[in-house]
Amino acid sequence: MRLAGIHHLNIRCTEADLGPVEKFYAEIVGLRKGYRPDFKNVGIWLYDGDHPLVHVTVRCKDGDLGGAAHNSAVDHIAFRSKGAADFRAYLDRLGVKYEQQNVPQAGYQIFLRDPMGTMLEFNFPNEEAPEAVASGTLAPRTRVA
Repeated sequence: MRLAGIHHLNIRCTEADLGPVEKFYAEIVGLRKGYRPDFKNVGIWLYDGDHPLVHVTVRCKDGDLGGAAHNSAVDHIAFRSKGAADFRAYLDRLGVKYEQQNVPQAGYQIFLRDPMGTMLEFNFPNEEAPEAVASGTLAPRTRVA
């Protein structure tokens, strides 16, 4: 067997979280709600073009999850991205908090959290880093205490 890439990621949430999660991934990542098979549990599928990249499933009772207290071994989800300047400006207009780093030969990265507390990483080519984020700059989240 050989892997051909990531097929999808699944975010668990409460039913009350479906709307905020859908809005976040639409506004920030550009994904759109689309067809989802008739599963027994409630949820939505969010599409990147014609592919359902993010599955959101109600698997938790109200009060089980908190945005800042994400409880998972998965540290973050990363997306290959282009257009860093426009993305930063857009996040600034929305008032979304984010961190940045610029790792030589790895890329310029923007980190932020979704409504469920999942860390998202957007990877851009190093040459898209702003002058204020010099090569070798690490985001606070990457430093060990």
